[in-house]
Order: sequence, then structure tokens, then C-alpha cells
Amino acid sequence: MIDIHCHILPALDDGAGDSADSIEMARAAVRQGIRTIIATPHHNNGVYKNEPAAVREAANQLNKRLIKENIPLHVLPGQEIRIYGEVEQDLAKQQLLSLNDTKHILIEFPFDHVPRYAEQLFYDLQLKGYIPVIAHPERNREIRENPFLLYHLVEKGAASQITSGSLAGTFGKQLKAFSLRLVEANLIHFVASDAHNVKTRNFHTQEALYVLEKEFGSELPYMLTENAELLLRNQTIFRQPPQPVKRRKLFGLF
Repeated sequence: MIDIHCHILPALDDGAGDSADSIEMARAAVRQGIRTIIATPHHNNGVYKNEPAAVREAANQLNKRLIKENIPLHVLPGQEIRIYGEVEQDLAKQQLLSLNDTKHILIEFPFDHVPRYAEQLFYDLQLKGYIPVIAHPERNREIRENPFLLYHLVEKGAASQITSGSLAGTFGKQLKAFSLRLVEANLIHFVASDAHNVKTRNFHTQEALYVLEKEFGSELPYMLTENAELLLRNQTIFRQPPQPVKRRKLFGLF
């Protein structure tokens, strides 16, 4: 199993604090059935800047440590890029990382809104052959208040990744219910951990897959996990026609 969004690299952002934390997270990932992780430290979010060379070197060093510790996990380079207007230009200058150098780019919105320029930026990226993958849309306040925003971006070709903990209920019952509505509307293409540590932001992968199978049957979790494999091979992912989600205002979240 492949996790396409994880903060396992040590001392780069608010994820693993040091190599010992990274090893602890690696062991937890393996227990969840994960064998490959695309490390996605925060980039350009106003707090952290993680340049491609630094991410690649950190992943390389961690892989050496994993081999030494006999942990059956491989870590690949990526970034969780906070959306900004020059993403396309900086990709062209090789100042940003896609997910393991594939055509998929993990893009994070601010937690309280979706920038109005997102649609145009995503269109421009797709013209260049990239596929924007929206990180944890269920945790964006504006999308929760108006899910049509996500529908519109997905309908125009973007993909999206939901957090395992959201499906598992670790962020609360309301967010779990909203997450399931997004899944039901075919607006979700990947499930990933967004794990930061093993205490407060763990993997919850198997719990999320159990919830998906219970609610929708075994075919859907298989498709979502297979999409991570397809992403890693730089192939076209499975997509179902997106459906609008009825607007319901949710209170008390984030």
C-alpha cells in the first residue's frame, strides 16, 4: 500500500521532529500495511520552505536508516505545496516537487478559503500536463460551507485526497459525515494519512478503509488504493463522474 501524503521526514516541518520520530512513524506505517510513502513536507505555507534538494536528501538519508533498521518501507520525495500564483512558473524552474516526479502535484489550500485564482492556476497546470491533487478538501472551511467549489474543480480535471483520520472520525463525527458525502459524490480520488506523528496525527489507514468498505462496499476502497499505485507509475487514475453535493452549513469545525 502507498501513502501519498505524509510528514515523515525529520526536522523539516511540523511532522517528525527527529530521526527517532521518523523511525517510530515508519514502524506505525508498516503496521498499517503501508510499504511506500511519498514524503510531503509543507512548502511555502508561510512557515516552512523545503527546497527540492533538501527533501530529496532527507528522503535518501531516511531510506538508509530504514534499511539499517530492517524496516520494510521506502520513502519517496514530494511536497505539500500551499497554493500561490507562481506555482506553474516555479515548477518549470524545478523549484517545486511533484509527487515523486510524476505529473501529480499535491496542492494545499488555506484552511479557511479557496483562492479565486485556483481554477485558472489548475487549468494552466493541466495545460502543462500536470494533475493538481487537492490535499484534504474536507478540512477547508469554504468547501464545507459550499461543496460545489470542490465539485467544480474536480469536474474541470483536478483530483483530491481525503485524510484517513477524517474518515476514521478522529476529527469528529461531523467531519466524518461530510467526508463520506464527498466520497459518495465521487469527489475523492485518494485516501492518504497526512500523518505527522504517532500520538496526535497517526496513520489510521486501516480504520479509514474499513469505514469505506462498510459504507460503500469493497470496490471503492480498492479503487482508491489502486489510484495511489497508478499515481506512482505516472498513469491515469480511476475517476467516476463527479456529482454535486447538496449544500449544508456545518458549525463547530476547525
